[in-house]
Amino acid sequence: MQGNILSIEELSIAFALHGQQNEVVRKVSFRIPAGKTVALVGESGSGKSVISQAIMGLLPKAGGITHGRILFRKSAHGEDASKGQIVDIAGFERDGEDIRDLRGDHIGMIFQEPMSSLSPVHTIGDQIEEALQLHRPVPKDQARAKTEEMLKLVGFRDPHASYDKYSFELSGGLRQRAMLAMALICRPALLIADEPTTALDVTIQAQVLDLMRSLQNEFGMAILLITHDLGIVANLADEVVVIYHGEIMEAGTVEDIFRNPQHPYLKALIRALPQFDMKPGERLVALRDAKQDLGALVGTRRHAPAATASDVILSVRNLRKTYGSRKAGWFGASSAGVVAVDDVSFDIKRGECLGLVGESGSGKTTVSKLMMRAVKPDSGSIVFNSGSEAIDLMALDEERLRAFRPKMQMIFQDPVSSLSPRMTVLNIIREPMEIHGDGTPEEQTRRVTELMSAVGLDPRFLNRYPHSFSGGQRQRIGIARALALNPELIVCDEPVSALDVSVQAQILNLLKDLQKELGLTYMFISHNLAVVDYMANRIAVMAHGRIVEIAPRHALFNRPMHPYTRALLKAVPFADLDRPLDFNYLSRGSASDTRLWGPAFVEEAGGTSLGSLDLGDGHFVLAKPNADLKDLQA
Repeated sequence: MQGNILSIEELSIAFALHGQQNEVVRKVSFRIPAGKTVALVGESGSGKSVISQAIMGLLPKAGGITHGRILFRKSAHGEDASKGQIVDIAGFERDGEDIRDLRGDHIGMIFQEPMSSLSPVHTIGDQIEEALQLHRPVPKDQARAKTEEMLKLVGFRDPHASYDKYSFELSGGLRQRAMLAMALICRPALLIADEPTTALDVTIQAQVLDLMRSLQNEFGMAILLITHDLGIVANLADEVVVIYHGEIMEAGTVEDIFRNPQHPYLKALIRALPQFDMKPGERLVALRDAKQDLGALVGTRRHAPAATASDVILSVRNLRKTYGSRKAGWFGASSAGVVAVDDVSFDIKRGECLGLVGESGSGKTTVSKLMMRAVKPDSGSIVFNSGSEAIDLMALDEERLRAFRPKMQMIFQDPVSSLSPRMTVLNIIREPMEIHGDGTPEEQTRRVTELMSAVGLDPRFLNRYPHSFSGGQRQRIGIARALALNPELIVCDEPVSALDVSVQAQILNLLKDLQKELGLTYMFISHNLAVVDYMANRIAVMAHGRIVEIAPRHALFNRPMHPYTRALLKAVPFADLDRPLDFNYLSRGSASDTRLWGPAFVEEAGGTSLGSLDLGDGHFVLAKPNADLKDLQA
């Protein structure tokens, strides 16, 4: 324990299942030096979170420590950490007084999904204050003052007002900051961060990482960072532990791990990451490939019009959508509402992938819903070119819209909530064909079997339910369902954001193969710029409901013009020690803060309106018509 705040020695953890002990963590050993950050890296199911639960004494009832020790140096607050008493957490009684004394007071934890970790019926202030009162009771007025001080430390602009807000009133980034405040209110010696930024935009993620760094320096605490994102590891960790199937594959300093990886598993993880400098045609190397059989699917593909360079399959013009607006009535004045999409125009060419990127709330998903006619726009037009006719989607009545649906389908972000838990995989994939009367029951079953093989799943699993599949397999089921009606255009709404990097590589390669073999056209929506760079031919960037820049992929990444695009690119964490995040640049404020954009990109009341400025080669930026290139590059 010399110089360490935590030392795990030969730890094994098993879960009881049907009377048998199943070992999920096998003789794991690593240490966390005082004041340092150690990253525990691995895929879902590797045992990362189980280890964190064991440290916190939060293992489920079916789980237990079968071997080893978890040594923690417990010191009084304000005392030198190197002089604390060493205790073995593995020997504590489950939910006993000893572990409750450590949990929250000496060891804090923030979880992956703040919305499910925060109570929706208690204010943020009450929940943070409760953690303080449990371990260090103080008078109510002092507790509120300490809570507001912590809210200010974690970046709330108005701590006094935020104290009385509920979790559902906060954005994802602010909810994660509230979780951080709750974990740090007692100034713990060790913070366990379990996938703390997985669900966040790239810019908010960078702000939370910077916040964790600054608070670590201020409090002198150690951090156990649990993640599968090697970009975050490269920017935050001092030491790295790589785990696979409950066993340590490789461990060392961050320099050793990234500059001289030794284990084949670690090398494979690094190769599975999308990189901005990938060569044309270069594929991601998935850790394990599912065998895909596209032959039968290609053979039954309906004839699609041949694509030409200028062939536009979907033309969107001047889309506008406002939520919450209402006219004046007896009980109040009229409300203008929130403009979610504001004068959005773009084309999607047949056979290409158009990427759509932006922060949460920028309007990306609303655009996809408008395209799918899930919601109606206030104004604007969406025209689909079928090859033989131009179809105005806004003019379609219910019957004609139903007939049009097979031409355009959607893959959703969350494969869990988008698949019915009460339907078998066979029924899930066959349902679109049943709704549209496409084929006999025997033909539908045969096509479902072909679709399962095409997306790399064993057709023998057709009678299983979604809960028996992994996240990546569930997303494959969602892709098979989207392909069931032979669509020409597929809208992919964050299809890999909930997946590990290894599974993500499989799904992205599958989507590319399907596009090539079936002649599909994609609209690919994501906040992960590296993923969009790998998938898209052209990329549109959205902010405040408007497309602020659109360009071919290489032009956007090599010559970004809009300040918002540049901020997004600077917030991407690279798995490369030679390209660290510029935290000083990111600390200036939010990428969507128009005060940081410069006068050429901001519309002033009564001033010149913004327009789409043509920079050549299909590169457009939203700026004032009289702005010159020097102004844009400033």
